[in-house]
Amino acid sequence: MELHLPPLRQELSLFPGPVMPDGKPTWTVHDPSRNLFFRLDWLTFEVLSRWSLGDAQAIVDSVNGGTTLEIGTDDIEDVIKFLAQHQLLQLRGKDSASRYADRKKHQHKSLVKQLLHHYLFFRIPLIRPDRLLTRLMPIASMFYTHWFIKLTIAVGIIGFVQVYREWDQFKATFMDLLSWEGASSIALAMIAVKVAHELGHAFTAKRYGCRVPTMGVAFLVMWPVAYTDTNEVWKLPDRKQRLAVASAGIITELVIAIWSTLAWVLLPEGTPKAIAFIFATTSWIATLAINTSPFMRFDGYFLLSDWLDMPNLHERSFALARWQLREWLFKFGEPEPEHFGIRRKRGLILYAFGTWLYRLVVFLGIAVLVYHFFIKALGILLFIVEILWFVLLPLLRELGEWFKRRQLILKQVRSRFTIALVCMLILLLWLPLPSRIRTSALLHLSQEYTIYAPYAAQVGELPYREGDKVRTDTPLFVLVSKDLQGRWGSANAKIQRLKWQLTASNLDAEQRMSMRVIRQDLAAAQSEWSSVKKEIEKNQPLAPFDGIIRDIDPNLKPGMWVAARQRLGMLVQDATMIVETYLDDETVHRIHLGDTATFYPEEPSLPPVKLKVRSIDRDATHILPIPMLASHFGGTVMTREKNNKHIPETAVYRVVLDCESVAPELSEHIWRGRAVINGNWMSPAEIITNRALALLRREAGF
Repeated sequence: MELHLPPLRQELSLFPGPVMPDGKPTWTVHDPSRNLFFRLDWLTFEVLSRWSLGDAQAIVDSVNGGTTLEIGTDDIEDVIKFLAQHQLLQLRGKDSASRYADRKKHQHKSLVKQLLHHYLFFRIPLIRPDRLLTRLMPIASMFYTHWFIKLTIAVGIIGFVQVYREWDQFKATFMDLLSWEGASSIALAMIAVKVAHELGHAFTAKRYGCRVPTMGVAFLVMWPVAYTDTNEVWKLPDRKQRLAVASAGIITELVIAIWSTLAWVLLPEGTPKAIAFIFATTSWIATLAINTSPFMRFDGYFLLSDWLDMPNLHERSFALARWQLREWLFKFGEPEPEHFGIRRKRGLILYAFGTWLYRLVVFLGIAVLVYHFFIKALGILLFIVEILWFVLLPLLRELGEWFKRRQLILKQVRSRFTIALVCMLILLLWLPLPSRIRTSALLHLSQEYTIYAPYAAQVGELPYREGDKVRTDTPLFVLVSKDLQGRWGSANAKIQRLKWQLTASNLDAEQRMSMRVIRQDLAAAQSEWSSVKKEIEKNQPLAPFDGIIRDIDPNLKPGMWVAARQRLGMLVQDATMIVETYLDDETVHRIHLGDTATFYPEEPSLPPVKLKVRSIDRDATHILPIPMLASHFGGTVMTREKNNKHIPETAVYRVVLDCESVAPELSEHIWRGRAVINGNWMSPAEIITNRALALLRREAGF
């Protein structure tokens, strides 16, 4: 059967491409209307170069006779399919209009898909810089000279040495930026650096004769990212030139960082020095954290793709990894998507799995940020879109491929092993296991009373020594305040005088008229005397319970002055110790009264303590009373600080545990450590479900 050869589009351009690792030449086709480039192998090039023959068999005979290739008409059919798939053929004939309409209809997306696409990714071209780049190229050429490169390297060495010498000041400057003003400055610096980054790509592409049609802003999940259209770089046959264009942005940022570092070293204190510091740190962080990553389609990816000389690196490595996954699980025996050497094959598979893991973490993080950035209802919707599109949809596509091969899966011996393994994992997922709750805790005496000086006073008497036993309502310290004593004496004298006046007024008719005023003054004096007496009594704090006095300030001596609220010592209950901890809403439901536990002090040399759950608070704690358990100080309770108080981020409940026996070296101090509580037997699936439900309950309020 005669094979019809449709005509090629006349505006297409053909350029020599790079040589493949196996020595085979390649060519690049440019579609100027869409500014797209397509890589052609040797066979496709030879076929297209003879397309004017107009007959498939004639092309086959010419290729087989004029080259070392051996092809058939099926190869011509593959070339036609490739050209049609990428819209490189002219549409002629009676049905050309309908075919154009079908193509347009196929390309047209529903409103939902359009909104989804524009939410996930869209571009806004801002300028057409090609003419401007041509005019500025003579000025930009100085940055590509050997002398500038050598000078930048020397500047970098000097700058790093000086920063190393002034590292404390450099670090302190960084800490000063942790504010809203600093964040604004960093954002502005980041914009400037990214503009320079894109100009680096553009000027380098222009230097090698490529056209730069547009520059603008792309939005990836509503996050703005600058972009430069350097698609024409694909027509460069020299891989080094393509690598130079791909790395130009990173190099530009590094150059900015190097010169800004030197500027920070040389400039005096002030605004210019702060600006230099922001540019230096912003450029380094942006380059290392974002641009060099090979897992997203940033500069690092294109550098790796050009270095390996593998266009469409993601798609090709993903296809190979999916094939390998199916072979591991089911051993279909299907041919590899592409044939590579053993080392490159393993590297591509590891790269694909690493990219999937990296993207999972990044997209989950973006989903969480989107959820918190927007209003709650819209945030939940966008969060679901993120998870469905980036996480679940690729997974469902792979499961769909497995479903298509379900008959083959059931026949494979490897499949039976895989199915058995999956069933075992599901069983383990729902198998109840001992539940161990690990949390920070505090070991301390069950009753403690810290003794403070109520007012500034002198130590009058120290009735007890360290370790003495004290009975209830016994004075712990005797403090003397001359001011209070003077006020008490003055009030007492005034009372005596007013009482004498009141007695004398009964004998004198003139003074009998002022008896009412005298009585009022006497009542006021007695009230003042009573108030001063209470204050004096506070200077003799009484023991609220029977216990042992501990931690007496060793500097206390009779006659010395102490300040108001100065700590004098502590009264503790004799030998009764407890462990106190705080658990969140999900964890506290996994324990009950009487559950056993173990306390491990932070000091490794100290012995553990056996515990039992004594009480579990029903009401959540709004303010954490033990700061030592807060995450700020190494504990496990996530808190935020407000008005010098530690507010738990989530609802936490106080849990008290009794100690079965305590070693003597533990009974004299307060110890922080880890409590391991043996809770209910629960399956991992149940734990995950409870956490998810707790999260939904917490976030359900709008």
